[in-house]
Amino acid sequence: MDTLSYKTVSANKATVQKEWVVVDAEGQILGRMCSKVAKLLRGKYKPSFTPNVDCGDNVIIINADKVQLTGNKWEGRVYSRYTGYPGGHREMSPADLMAKGSDRLLRKVVKGMLPKTRLGSQLINNLHVFGGAEHNMQAQQPKVIDINTLK
Repeated sequence: MDTLSYKTVSANKATVQKEWVVVDAEGQILGRMCSKVAKLLRGKYKPSFTPNVDCGDNVIIINADKVQLTGNKWEGRVYSRYTGYPGGHREMSPADLMAKGSDRLLRKVVKGMLPKTRLGSQLINNLHVFGGAEHNMQAQQPKVIDINTLK
C-alpha cells in the first residue's frame, strides 16, 4: 500500500516552463530590484523550482538608466577588481559603471546575486538590459510585471 499522498517532482530541461517578463526599473532602488530579478532568473517564484536546473524566466529590464541608489552610493560605493598584473588593482564606482553603459551596473549587481557556478553563468545570459523604454524582444511576447508585488 502506498501511503505517500504526494511525490516530489524535479524539473528538468524538457519539463521546465520558461516565460519572458519585462521589468521597468524607473524609480526602483537598485539592490531591492536586482534581488527580485535574481530570484526570477533562478526560478524561485515557481512551485517547480529545482536548484540544479535553469527553471527561471527570461527577464528584460527597461529604463535601466533611471534606477536609483540611496544616500551617497553613486560615488561612495566601490567595486574593485584585479587584472592579474602587479599594480593591477582597479576600482570603479556605480556612477563610472553607469557612464560606460546603463546595462553594466545592473548586470554586475544581478550576477553577484546568482550562484558562482556554471548554472549561474547560464542564468546571467537570460537577463537582457536596455537603457531606454524600448526593447527589441517583442517577438517573444513578454508580459509586463510589477516588481513591487513580488516578495
